[in-house]
Amino acid sequence: MSEKRIIKYYEAIREAHAESLSQDPSVYVIGLGVPSPTGIFGTTKGLVDEFGDDRVLDMPASEGGMTGVALGSAIAGERPVMVHMRVDFAVLSMETLVNQAAKWHYMYGGKMRAPLTIRMIIGRGWGQGPQHSQSLQAWFAHVPGLKVVMPATASDAKGMLMAAVEDDAPVIVFEHRWLYGISGEVPEGRHVTSLEGAKVMRSGKDVTLAGFSYMSLENMRAAEMLADLGIDAEVIDMRSLTPIDTTTVVNSVQKTGRLIVADTAHTEFGATAEVVASVVEQGFEALKKPPVRVGLPYVPTPTTPALADLYYPRAIDIARAALKLSDNDQTIEDTPPVTPWRDVPDPSFTGPY
Repeated sequence: MSEKRIIKYYEAIREAHAESLSQDPSVYVIGLGVPSPTGIFGTTKGLVDEFGDDRVLDMPASEGGMTGVALGSAIAGERPVMVHMRVDFAVLSMETLVNQAAKWHYMYGGKMRAPLTIRMIIGRGWGQGPQHSQSLQAWFAHVPGLKVVMPATASDAKGMLMAAVEDDAPVIVFEHRWLYGISGEVPEGRHVTSLEGAKVMRSGKDVTLAGFSYMSLENMRAAEMLADLGIDAEVIDMRSLTPIDTTTVVNSVQKTGRLIVADTAHTEFGATAEVVASVVEQGFEALKKPPVRVGLPYVPTPTTPALADLYYPRAIDIARAALKLSDNDQTIEDTPPVTPWRDVPDPSFTGPY
């Protein structure tokens, strides 16, 4: 039996780009900094040398205009992949995405297509405050016609990006900045995974912890904390916002009777609310306690590290919520930060920004 191949999340994304560019001449990658030496946290590093500057392109700081160009090329038969180093930049292209790309297939009775893939980076650690650190996935998930995915593992980072490029619908791929350094088993060559369906990362019987993107990893850490206290948590990686798989969560709650949903964004009007609403509608009788949502407070992102440390929920917050749901009076002591402030997940984290 061959050894498992373990690579990092950012390497998996780069492989997805390279495979897609190799297999399909209609694919091209474009974005601010895409051909730069750092290559968007390494995810596009060296691609311009391998595939040329006509397929791996930089672009001017005109997100709205360039999204229109990419959409036009998609309608004409290309398969563009646009990269935004921050989701905040995509706000400038909302008209094109919401009023044009998302509606194209529907308005033309299914005869036209717009195979546009857009990568957007979210997450903490930017040190850039309210205008450069947002998690706006609920915006895009609210729009019919857009597929929205949030891979949390290295395998899904490659598999879902390749699937997005091959899909005929516009797909938004959200990547959390803190995920780039994690490692996992990733197949070589063409690797395509489904753009829908949640995944059970850990089986358990006492409480369900459902999460999106990086919060799936915080849920896993919380489950380890809870295991030490005799609570067996089931962890579900939601993987996708649209289409969203609430059936897997409902089935889990039928077993555990308790639910916590964690997201990288605000709890109000977001993905956590959608999951909780679906569980209440489909499996209310199984709930032993009211579900709990974990996310950002309803205020803009702070710039100062001291406030940021208080702003973002972590595994200990999830674990404490689970203890309360379980009527367990045990306590969990917080651990000191691994850095002067929690602006990186661990000391091994490095990045160009």
